[in-house]
Amino acid sequence: MNETPTSVRTHIGFFGKRNAGKSSLVNAVIGQNLSIVSEVKGTTTDPVSKAMELLPIGPVVMIDTPGLDDQGVLGEQRILKAKQVLNKTDVAVLVVDAKEGKAAEEEELIAVFHEKQTPFIVAYNKADLLDGAAFELDENEILVSALTKEGVYALKEKIATLAETQEIKLKLVGDLLKQGDFVVLVIPIDTAAPKGRLILPQQQIIRDVLEANATSIVVREYELRDVLARLGEKPRLVITDSQAFAQVSADTPRDIPLTSFSMLFARFNGFLDVSLEGVKALERLEDGDKVLVSEGCTHHRQCDDIGTVKIPRWVKAYTNKDICFEFTSGGEFPTDLSDYRLVIHCGACMLNRRETLHRKKVSLAQNVPIVNYGVLIAYTQGILERCVEPLL
Repeated sequence: MNETPTSVRTHIGFFGKRNAGKSSLVNAVIGQNLSIVSEVKGTTTDPVSKAMELLPIGPVVMIDTPGLDDQGVLGEQRILKAKQVLNKTDVAVLVVDAKEGKAAEEEELIAVFHEKQTPFIVAYNKADLLDGAAFELDENEILVSALTKEGVYALKEKIATLAETQEIKLKLVGDLLKQGDFVVLVIPIDTAAPKGRLILPQQQIIRDVLEANATSIVVREYELRDVLARLGEKPRLVITDSQAFAQVSADTPRDIPLTSFSMLFARFNGFLDVSLEGVKALERLEDGDKVLVSEGCTHHRQCDDIGTVKIPRWVKAYTNKDICFEFTSGGEFPTDLSDYRLVIHCGACMLNRRETLHRKKVSLAQNVPIVNYGVLIAYTQGILERCVEPLL
């Protein structure tokens, strides 16, 4: 719990053509060898990421990407991977060879930066080779040398300034609490629960409650009724794993607010509004319709896995339709959703806000409804209005 989760770190992506010096500049900025450096074009074949502390910014994820001018079938795939990194990039650094200047590929990427509203810096690398020649710079451009470290500190300052303007002071649950409140967290320990630890959403909620100067009481689902009876005071909120919604709702008096970890993450990631609308698509599903179930992590699947087993079971039971389910996980998310009548997405605790909003945008642009796990489960249990009430 002492480490900042990747999902809330500032993601800084370095882009550019092969041999512009991206990897060398990344290494110079972080002061260590994250990426292999070589004179051979295309040394970086896949995005390389590292979570770290970078002064003066703080917790970040540094991402080095393949060259934008890579060639061949594999080269096209590498370029696609590089561009996919943009979906989660909070601040982009376009590395350009100072002696060559910007080429078509780099101008095209700048257009994409503007389209995605991604703040960016153009870093003209290899300034040591200019031999004092005059070089005109715009406000968001800088001369650097990965070799001599010229301009590297100034580049970090520019990145920090852009990162600060992008920082969103959101809370998972802290803004719903006041000092002295206590919250009951319902955490089932079943076959899918990792041994010896809590999962990330549970850790983050507990930390957020502590930062609000409130108190967490952690129970298992079968302990809730007895604990609430013994407290002597109503908790400000009961937060449950969405999989236990039915039992927890039955055991929580109606005058105690109730929601789930997943729904809190939907609110945090700007996903709640589309989920409340998207869940209505359940009423329109027909036999043979395709539904995509997408998760942001790549955890080991258990025999009663929520994404591949429970969600399909709940949807089929609610709709009484023969639905076809397809699944993606981790960084995979289709650019073409036209085959799907609905996208069901996890709480996205492993994705940063920008990538989550990208997936939301892709779905909305193609008129494909998208809904969060927690919202969907509450809807199928007939308790959505109750569980969303504390969040509105």
